[in-house]
Amino acid sequence: MREDIYYLVKEKAIPEVLIKVVEAKKLLSEDRNMSIIQATDKVGISRSSFYKYKDDISTFSDNARGKTITLAMQMLDKPGLLSDLLKVVSTYQANILTIHQSIPVNNIANISLSIEVLEGTGNITKLLDDIKLCEGIYEVKILARE
Repeated sequence: MREDIYYLVKEKAIPEVLIKVVEAKKLLSEDRNMSIIQATDKVGISRSSFYKYKDDISTFSDNARGKTITLAMQMLDKPGLLSDLLKVVSTYQANILTIHQSIPVNNIANISLSIEVLEGTGNITKLLDDIKLCEGIYEVKILARE
């Protein structure tokens, strides 16, 4: 039997039906009285599409709890920028496991940051967006997720 293979894909590359399955699952989790037919009608997909894909797709943050995420990024070599990055991570209550910073070359350092996603961490996608907004941080990428 072939082992499951997982992919991390940007939303724009996902077929619309799969996005709508996620939307229907969200509606069902927010309103326990809503039926599957009501949720699928509301998002505009068939029940068969919902049942076909419901176990195969979820948002990144839905099942990230208790997981380790390793990020890679580039950062300007400027005092205080690493501290600013760590403040962003701390506001999301993620547990920092490791930080590795290379020696800067041409005023740019490579950073590897491993965080543990906890129950109180919140939206991982928003955390990544906020990291990308930090001054002097470039090319934030997810290297691994365990």
